[in-house]
Order: sequence, then C-alpha cells, then structure tokens
Amino acid sequence: MYFIFVTTPLLVASEKYVACPPNRANPMPLPPDTHIAYARLQVRDLDRALAFYRDALGLRAIDRTGDTARLSATGTAPFLIELIAVPNAIAKPSRSTGLYHVAIRLPDRATLAHTFYRLVSLGVPFQGFADHLVSEALYLPDPDGNGLELYHDRPRDQWRFDGAQVAMSSDPLDVETLLAEGASGKWDGIDTRTDIGHVHLHVGDLARAEAFYVDALGMDVMQRSYPGALFVAAGGYHHHLGLNIWAGRNVPSPPANAVGLRAYGIHIPAAADWQAAVERLRASGTAVSESSDGGWRIALAHDGQGNAVEVVTRG
Repeated sequence: MYFIFVTTPLLVASEKYVACPPNRANPMPLPPDTHIAYARLQVRDLDRALAFYRDALGLRAIDRTGDTARLSATGTAPFLIELIAVPNAIAKPSRSTGLYHVAIRLPDRATLAHTFYRLVSLGVPFQGFADHLVSEALYLPDPDGNGLELYHDRPRDQWRFDGAQVAMSSDPLDVETLLAEGASGKWDGIDTRTDIGHVHLHVGDLARAEAFYVDALGMDVMQRSYPGALFVAAGGYHHHLGLNIWAGRNVPSPPANAVGLRAYGIHIPAAADWQAAVERLRASGTAVSESSDGGWRIALAHDGQGNAVEVVTRG
C-alpha cells in the first residue's frame, strides 16, 4: 500500500474555461515547430537537487562543472534541466514574479503512470493533480520548492476549441487508477522521449506580458479566460507559456540569490525564423544580447516582468 502525500493544493476542481473574448490574429506568428528547450534552475544544494532530479525522477546527468549540472532524458545533449547552486540561496518570496512551475512532458499516459508510481514509492510529496482536458497533470515541488508539473498530452484531435482558443479545465484526476497503471514494469529512468512541454510564470501584469510574448515575440493567445492567467503558444499547442498574476499585481522580481528560475529557452529551429523573432524583439524596444552555449545560439531578453528568456537556435 502506498500513501500519496499532498501539500497545499494548487488547483480548483470542475471549472471549465472557454474563449472570451476571441483571439486577435497575430500577423507574424512564430513557426509551428517552436517549443520550450530547457529551464535553468537555481538551487541551494547541488547534491540534494541531483538526488531528486537524477536519482528519484530519473533524468540522466550530462555533465557537472563546479556548482552547475545539466540533465536530459537521454543523458546526452541538449540538456532539459540545468541546476545551478547559488551561494547563500534564499527561498523565493511568495509575492514575486518568476517561476510557478516547469512542466516536464511525458510521451503518454503509461509513462506518466510509471513515473508517478516511482515517485510515490519513494515518498515524494505532491501538491495537486488535475485533468486539464488537453492533458493529465501531477504537481510537486523539488527539494528547493521549485514548482514542477509532470504531464502527458491527450491527442490533439481530442482537444476542444472555441474559435481560436482551446478549452481547458482543472477537473479532478483519478490518481488511484493512474497509480495502479504504473505499478507494472521495471523502472529504468525516465522515458527518453521526455521533454519540457511548457513553463508557467508569475508576472505582475497580464497586458504587459501579452505585449511581450504575443505582440513582440510572436506567440498566439490560446486561452485568456482562466481567471488571472493567460496561456500562449506557437503552432496551435495548448500552451508553451502560462502567465499568471496569482502572486499579486505589479509584484517585484525575486532577489538574485533566490531559488527559482534563472532563465528558460524557447527553441526556434530555423535560423531565419530565429533571426526574425530577435529583430521583432529589438524593434519593440526590448534589449537583446547574443551569445552561444553548448551548441545553442542564444538571444537573451527580459520580459519586463523579471523573467529572463533565451530565444535559441542550434549552431
């Protein structure tokens, strides 16, 4: 018998949200193969963080240099999660912008169930569970309190749309059935097809967030009717980014030494599309600095809400 330890719930059950008002057309959308590449997370203790992400969750280490380690589902580049130990790290203030959760996407329900069973068997605490109509999701903190979502998508032909916007929900998830489904099979690390499906951020102003991510960067609004939140994406995905004001309006950025999100990467595969997005950001008045790292060509920008965004392409 296993006991599922649930801390403060994150989700309200049985509320459905559909489009209102309709989305305006984006004249320069991002290409449909745009996706989230990675997340860089600040932690207090690198060994403790690795014990969770590698030994419990099952990601595989690529390398470790000093106070930084990188992991992926395969153990080879490119990385999905970068862990950075920060000296004298403090907890992220509850009323601040920054990370709500990084969403690790499993390829199907069976692999989500298998991972769920693994974590429950280790006594890992969870914060909530939800059926979002487009996906099924589990919520939990890492040892530093950084929010994580583990989820799988339902097939796109099962998603329901109202005009241009996707219908999502926070219905109860049948965790007992999911756990039972995960009880069979041998654990050998997380499924190698696992990636980062989306990132959910606290912001201080939804209109300003939309101006950056939609008007300047080129994402589309996929859902704007969920109270206090906005969901945006490329290529008709339900969301690559969640943006919410649940920590408060016009809240400050967290201190530089707070645990949480240092930056996340948005991957635009074609170099010409990447360059066009970078030029749109600059044209909007956003400061952009370019660099390279581990095969990535990086354009670093800030969304005006305290969140660092790395728009990347390979090579």
